[in-house]
Amino acid sequence: MRRIIFATGNIGKIREIREILKDLGVEVVTMKEAGIETEIVENGKTFMENALIKARTVCSDSGEPAMSDDSGLVVDAMDGEPGIYSARWMGEETSYHIKNGEILRRLRDVPESERGARFVCASALVFPDGTELTAEGVFEGRIGYEEKGENGFGYDPIFYVPEKGKYSAELSPEEKNEISHRGKALRTMKEKLTEYLGTVPDCGADRGNG
Repeated sequence: MRRIIFATGNIGKIREIREILKDLGVEVVTMKEAGIETEIVENGKTFMENALIKARTVCSDSGEPAMSDDSGLVVDAMDGEPGIYSARWMGEETSYHIKNGEILRRLRDVPESERGARFVCASALVFPDGTELTAEGVFEGRIGYEEKGENGFGYDPIFYVPEKGKYSAELSPEEKNEISHRGKALRTMKEKLTEYLGTVPDCGADRGNG
């Protein structure tokens, strides 16, 4: 297998993914880098359904192995919002600074004991031969009281990680990848992919590239 097309245009996300998967010896490219402009409708009801929709679509259109994840922030005091709509919550063009501010506003009077939250990541890898690998990861924490930190992206600046005594956006990339939802999901996926590559030598290598 020469490369995997990852169904994302999120620069922060692809940076994390490449770091975690770097020792596989497989190139990870974005849809844009692969020249794929397909509009994908994420109409699943769960993180995993959306991940599979994206990976299946890109694999079908490219004839190459395609990978995707669907992730989001689940806030207990907001009945699970923004959940699977995390990227689209309050509008796709709305800045995360505004989104984070709205969450902090809504939790302004919520006591610390009820500010539980978690990032969830569902990852899917689909091959042209129909094989599908899936993995999930959860990153537990709570919503803080302000935005802090310059690392990470999205909701990281308001997500407090008790075990580290820091906000997610204050963690170094190495610290975050070790405990994050995406890090956990991708490490599980890496194990499954390594096993798959060992049982299927050609694994569809270079299909669709001619």
